[in-house]
Amino acid sequence: MNNIKHFLKLLVLTVIATIGVLSTAHSQENTKSLSFSEAISAVLANNKNIQLAKLDGNIAAANYKQTEAIFLPQADLSYTAMSTNNPLNAFGFKLQQGTITQNNFNPALLNHPSATTDYMAELEVKQPLLNIDMLYMRKSAEKQTEIYQYKTQRTQENMIFEITKAYQQLQLAYQAVKVLTEANQTAQAVYTYTDNHLKQGLIQKSDLLNAQVHVTAVISNLAKAQSSIGDASDYLSLLMGQPTGTIYSISNESQLSLPASDSIRKVFANRSDFMAMQKAIEASGLIIKSSQMSYLPKLNAFGNFQYNDSHLTDFGANAYLVGIQLYWNVFNGNNTKHVIAAQKLERDKLTVQLAQQKDQSQMELDKAYRDLSDAQFEMAQDQAAIEQAAEAVRILQNRYQQGLVNTTDVLTADTQLSQLKFSLAQAQFTANVTSAYIKLLTATTTK
Repeated sequence: MNNIKHFLKLLVLTVIATIGVLSTAHSQENTKSLSFSEAISAVLANNKNIQLAKLDGNIAAANYKQTEAIFLPQADLSYTAMSTNNPLNAFGFKLQQGTITQNNFNPALLNHPSATTDYMAELEVKQPLLNIDMLYMRKSAEKQTEIYQYKTQRTQENMIFEITKAYQQLQLAYQAVKVLTEANQTAQAVYTYTDNHLKQGLIQKSDLLNAQVHVTAVISNLAKAQSSIGDASDYLSLLMGQPTGTIYSISNESQLSLPASDSIRKVFANRSDFMAMQKAIEASGLIIKSSQMSYLPKLNAFGNFQYNDSHLTDFGANAYLVGIQLYWNVFNGNNTKHVIAAQKLERDKLTVQLAQQKDQSQMELDKAYRDLSDAQFEMAQDQAAIEQAAEAVRILQNRYQQGLVNTTDVLTADTQLSQLKFSLAQAQFTANVTSAYIKLLTATTTK
């Protein structure tokens, strides 16, 4: 009876392992090989955040083109039909139509005119000549286009960092599956060996139970690791602007160049996000200048040409009116003065924010170098510990087969070896991601 129970337990464990293998095989049907360079290219071409940043840049460029109105004329064409018996307007209609006769000066007709109609076609033109405040406003709009160019570049840099981190996460998931697959093979072998020796009465039942628990835990962790491959693949698809559901495989592990120990450990003032904020400060200065220039008079020309007739389809009398207007707002209740004061405070706020952002980035860079050093030290320690743990597992397995140690000792040593291997993969992941973050923090622009 006990042999049957042990056989059933082994069968259940085998089924569980088989389900995991079949699940992995099924996912392989929708697997696509993805290199790191392909991932970078896909992000730059299809990432939604980058596309939104470019659209913001296009909007800023369109807004800048709107300021061409300060140089170009404006023309309005209209056609108006009117009817009145108002004495003043009725006489004015006839005057505009050029149809005044001696009879129109009859007091009775002047005071009590009949309904009088007028059809007027009018072309009105306005030409800006000198508006100094609008010139500075146009320069500020031009600065806005530069701001979004730098913002787009920084968005691209951020997305490259994100895809690097996601790609490394996928690599870490595959490393975990590899480590746990090896651990599962070892656990299954220990279980089989223990079950055989229990049947021979050479070991206790508690050893077999420990082996069963260990196999179950390894299979559970292996299933979670396989799921993490799907999670990492879906995030990669999202970043690359692709539909989710594809499992990506990594043919060659991406090797990222780690910064040299003597690298210049400082952030650069011409980093794209710093430059964007610097251009925003310059744009604010131009807006202030525009407000200051609004104190000056404005000079504009205008013209008006019209046809007037008493019939809908006729164009009888015509007239024109042209002129130049010098407009000067002498006093507007100190509104402009207070607007300028608020604009200067906004500019000062941007200046402080830029300085704060630089200081924070420098702090993050210093921390990143410390994290990189810690990760590299941990990698060296884990590598040495793995060699020692592997030798310890080999010795314990030999002694276990000779009956000199119990099952728990072997399982504990095997678990420790698996943990060290995963720790090494985690340290490599941390080193690579930290290296990519250092590149992000120390990026420069040539614009």
